[in-house]
Amino acid sequence: MATQVSNSRPQTGTLGAEEYSLYGSMSEEELIQMAIEQSLMEINPGPTTAHTHQKLSTNINTEATAASRSNRPLIPKNPPQSQSSNRTSQPRAAQPPNPGPSGGPRKRYDGSFFSTPQHIEQNPIELAIRNREEETLINMIKAGDKLCEPNTEGWLPLHDAAYYGAVGCTRILLRAYPATIDQRTLEEETPLYLATVRGHLECLQFLLESGAEPDIANKNKETPLYKACEWKNTEAVRLLVEHRANVNHRCNRGWTALHEAVARNELDIIDVLVKGGAKIEAKSCYGITPLFVAAQSGQIDALRYIVKCEADVNTQANDNATALFEASKNGHGSIVQFLLAQGADANKHNKDGLLPLHVAAKKRDNEEIVTMLIPVTSRVRVKRSGISPLHIAAERNNDDILEELINAGYDVNATLSFERARLYEDRRSTALYFAVMNNNINVTQMLLQAGANPNVDIINPLLISIRHGCLKTMKLLLDHGANIDAYISTHPTSFPATIMFSMKYLSMLKFILDLGSDAGSCFKCEYGNGPHPPIEDSRQSRLNDPTTSDQKPHKIVQFCEVVSTTELSRWAGPIIDVLLDYVGDVQLCSRLQEHLDSYADWAHIKAKSEPPRSLTQLCRLKVRRMIGTNRIKLLDTLPLPCRLIRYLSHDYTTGL
Repeated sequence: MATQVSNSRPQTGTLGAEEYSLYGSMSEEELIQMAIEQSLMEINPGPTTAHTHQKLSTNINTEATAASRSNRPLIPKNPPQSQSSNRTSQPRAAQPPNPGPSGGPRKRYDGSFFSTPQHIEQNPIELAIRNREEETLINMIKAGDKLCEPNTEGWLPLHDAAYYGAVGCTRILLRAYPATIDQRTLEEETPLYLATVRGHLECLQFLLESGAEPDIANKNKETPLYKACEWKNTEAVRLLVEHRANVNHRCNRGWTALHEAVARNELDIIDVLVKGGAKIEAKSCYGITPLFVAAQSGQIDALRYIVKCEADVNTQANDNATALFEASKNGHGSIVQFLLAQGADANKHNKDGLLPLHVAAKKRDNEEIVTMLIPVTSRVRVKRSGISPLHIAAERNNDDILEELINAGYDVNATLSFERARLYEDRRSTALYFAVMNNNINVTQMLLQAGANPNVDIINPLLISIRHGCLKTMKLLLDHGANIDAYISTHPTSFPATIMFSMKYLSMLKFILDLGSDAGSCFKCEYGNGPHPPIEDSRQSRLNDPTTSDQKPHKIVQFCEVVSTTELSRWAGPIIDVLLDYVGDVQLCSRLQEHLDSYADWAHIKAKSEPPRSLTQLCRLKVRRMIGTNRIKLLDTLPLPCRLIRYLSHDYTTGL
């Protein structure tokens, strides 16, 4: 009686099933480590550098773990090249490692030792199929071995034969078990699917001629035809189409074989599919057509072919994005040029109201596409969108694109719509604000020279430049009319916000005051010498209860309240000292007096504030008022003696 052969085949990859059972007490990390070492010894018997060890370890870890847990073969991750029928196919897994003499100790690549069993048993059925030993397979069948029973992964010997491209073995197994021709593995893979995946054309042709169903899909609803397109196997596609494979079958993403072929720019495959009845306007789950895929991935040849087949160049996905929109977003200039030449509409917006020009302005080095889109984009549609491409270019620091848009005449004072401005916490509205916020001096200068108004936003860009401490930006803004006494309407104060923003830096505060900011307002406290409310009541109530901000007017914050905060209280004296240089006779409120009394070193500041002020100080203020704020900015250029300029600039190094 013939010996009964088990159909449970060990994995012939890095670790076999028997070997795994022998090392059942080992952890998963130890098993992976052993797999790496054995593979290194088998693949690289000579010296190996540490860099190579690390690289191999990274590549093997994932597959070794999977192979150690099951018997199923590993499908290659990368698409194989089309193989002729007489070409030797690659084994589906690595050869088992050499166990070493008598299972004795073997040296790891890190210098330590480990032991392996004397013998690793291999499945004779799989071995016979891999070696194409057709006579051995016939003898097994004659001996009564059941070669039609699946293993734990649902694989039959027929799957192995298709996987290895063993046509003779496939013929023998089908003759013996014809009902297994469309048998599926647990992954829903048929022998035909496996032959297609591996690129075994002769085996694929034999299975089709034997009646294999070409449209059985795997768990991802991918048919053999879909996989043949994915792996760019033109001959396999041609064979499947000739045997009436469904060219319009959809995978779980809704993609057809044509989507896949277009994404890979395979014109021969596209031609076979289209002539085989593939639908040009087939849409995926997201409403994407093959033409959309070609534009999105930059496949110009495939796009030309699809357009010749009368595909709609204005097709829109479920989010209303057009093929032109996607090509503009991804920077495919040749695609944009071709679509525009074919009549693509540049004024179709996506669900967010953005046009192709908007999305083109987001991408750096996209001037060519922006230049093509500017003349075909409606200014009315741009205005209706609530955002200008200038905003986007300024936000993304795309200086060249912003310059193109300015030269094309786009309004540098265009503001965001209310709906778009509310997406930003600071309620910004102009492109200039974006430029200053990014501290982009070049763009700021371009916008100001083009006529941008620096006083449009709720928070004046000058305040942002003060926060950044960028004197060059501050000078640019002030030279183009920025309000030196800017306030914030949503956070009202009794003194300019420019002073409030610069108080942390005395040199910055002095710079602002030198340019004419109103220092006198800091000493006009509504409480005077009377009692002041607690700081938490007057300043933190809005923070503790933000719902009240829309129900009643904001309370005006006094200067004394700001300098009493934890961040500024210790600097209150020096701040008051600087401010006093720019005012005449003033009355300090009770809270400011408390601050000055709290430090003995600040006694001279309090004395400085007491009237009357010196005649020198009063004359300086009078001359500065007569010169005017605008001319104060240009003090160094006025036809005045140097000593007088230093005097007016509060330069105390030289007296009159």
